[in-house]
Amino acid sequence: MRIRLSMLLWFVLFVAAPVFAADEFTIDPAHSSANFAVKHLMISTVHGRFSDVSGMILYDEKDPSKSSVLAVIKAASVNTDNQTRDKDLRSANFFETDKYPEIRFQSTKVEKIGDQLQVTGNLTMKGVTRQVTLPITLAKAEIKGKTRLGIETSTTLNRFDYNVSFDSTGTTVGKEIKVDINVEAVKNQP
Repeated sequence: MRIRLSMLLWFVLFVAAPVFAADEFTIDPAHSSANFAVKHLMISTVHGRFSDVSGMILYDEKDPSKSSVLAVIKAASVNTDNQTRDKDLRSANFFETDKYPEIRFQSTKVEKIGDQLQVTGNLTMKGVTRQVTLPITLAKAEIKGKTRLGIETSTTLNRFDYNVSFDSTGTTVGKEIKVDINVEAVKNQP
């Protein structure tokens, strides 16, 4: 009986256990940012960024469909190099960071189309979740004994879709926000 039990345990642990081929990476906040640009008064463009970006990436190079991304942006880290404007962006007029401290992206699908990766997922901002698809440019390098990923993507969001609806006409602050995400992630050691 003991031999059968130990053989069963061995089978469960080594044969039936799932094999995970995806490597786990941690987003490096010091080398990652979410940048944005929006029209002001329809005549000039204001640039800003969120400097506190963190999260995890599971990346399977052989089968990208087994990959996933979770990215978290601290909304209060918004910075446009103007303290008065940044305070307004943190207020209920825009991001309401006291009530909604995080902007989150959780992937639901990763696919390779030709040489391009596309990541589809749920973007949650100010209590609203919408599906977005992001075209990904990915680079991988071995630097000082550590494997790193570099990820870049760009998209355009309508701020009204996320209840960031100050100026309902969109003439003082444009409705369309151009977003550029730059992420560096470091492979976790086993």
